[in-house]
Amino acid sequence: MAVEVVTFGCRLNAFESELIRREAEGAGLADTIVVNSCAVTNEAVAQARQQIRKLKRARPEARIIVTGCAAQTEPATFAAMAEVDRVIGNDDKTRSDAWHAAKGALEAGPSFGLDTEQKIAVADIMAVREMAPHLLDGYQSGLPRVFVQVQNGCDHRCTFCIIPYGRGNSRSVPVGAVVEQVRLLAERGHAEIVLTGVDLTSYGADLPGAPKLGTLVKKVLRHVPELQRLRISSIDQVEADRDLIDALATEPRLMPHLHLSLQAGDDLVLKRMKRRHCRADAVAFCEEVRLLRPDIALGADLIAGFPTETEEMFQRSLDLVEECGLTFLHVFPYSPRPGTPAARMPQLDGRVIRDRAARLRAAGEAALQRRLDAEIGATRAVLIESPTQGRTEHFLPVAISGATPGDVQTLRIIGHDGARLTA
Repeated sequence: MAVEVVTFGCRLNAFESELIRREAEGAGLADTIVVNSCAVTNEAVAQARQQIRKLKRARPEARIIVTGCAAQTEPATFAAMAEVDRVIGNDDKTRSDAWHAAKGALEAGPSFGLDTEQKIAVADIMAVREMAPHLLDGYQSGLPRVFVQVQNGCDHRCTFCIIPYGRGNSRSVPVGAVVEQVRLLAERGHAEIVLTGVDLTSYGADLPGAPKLGTLVKKVLRHVPELQRLRISSIDQVEADRDLIDALATEPRLMPHLHLSLQAGDDLVLKRMKRRHCRADAVAFCEEVRLLRPDIALGADLIAGFPTETEEMFQRSLDLVEECGLTFLHVFPYSPRPGTPAARMPQLDGRVIRDRAARLRAAGEAALQRRLDAEIGATRAVLIESPTQGRTEHFLPVAISGATPGDVQTLRIIGHDGARLTA
């Protein structure tokens, strides 16, 4: 076996894992497992370490390399593990020379003879200022939906978040390079393109002329008429520019689905999180986009049990599900990350955090059921992802049979099973 990549965390990590596989195999690595880690919570880091031990027990002859956000923020943690042969930084993980260097280091001798520092190949992520476009060829062949990374890093410093220290400052792929990537992928028959990044709505601030995300979206749609569907991944709604909102209102090929970085529904909690919006801003944004695109489906990230959060504060987050008309929830039980300001704030009892997370998830499940109910009788354009499932424009799953992956079919929704629509 050549290279196996085990991925934790976000969709961006999943995209980058395919780059990792390409570059690691291109460097000639064999019998190697690469763990692409996530640092968003303590649990994510613990899961990566647990998986590393499990992988080594199953394949004792394999060499294990760790990369990703947790490797960037806690390199010594992973280098100290006897199972780990090398730790590669988050920016280097998509670079060919880093994998050639890893191959040379691994061939030089067994890792058990190395001390912790000798295993680490992690550079200063904050020194990275530019982002090269990455186009994947092989793995994307035949996939209905593919990702194009247009941005990386984050310039903000939310008090709960370690990710800027794993990803570095915000940097963007030039508009022209993005358009060319999308055109090439559309010509290859991929029906849906997803623009993705760490802080997507900060796109362009580092580029000449500082183009906004909305500018990029409009140029992609204008210059790639053969593209059937364009989708954008998670955004920070307070940074959404007017061109982006206008595109949502006027461009039918831009899918009516947004995932928002809301995090909380109480103004004092938002202030302590160092967020850039208040509750009223979030509600107003959702009302505006629903007025412009009445069928839009909205998802959101919400944190349960942030330090100092009272029951009344939490209730305002719970109420946000209905007030913003959310369909999809991604709930994070608060987890203190060493080195972040929130980790030094008064913490809540773990049982309270788990209870509030469960209540938020229950509210999210009820909201999803309401949306599934409301879809019955509607006619939707469904992207066929596999022989058994497709997705509507609103990213709702549809159970199907006998269709060809990659096709976009117009189907009438006749019911649902509580998880997927039927058509």
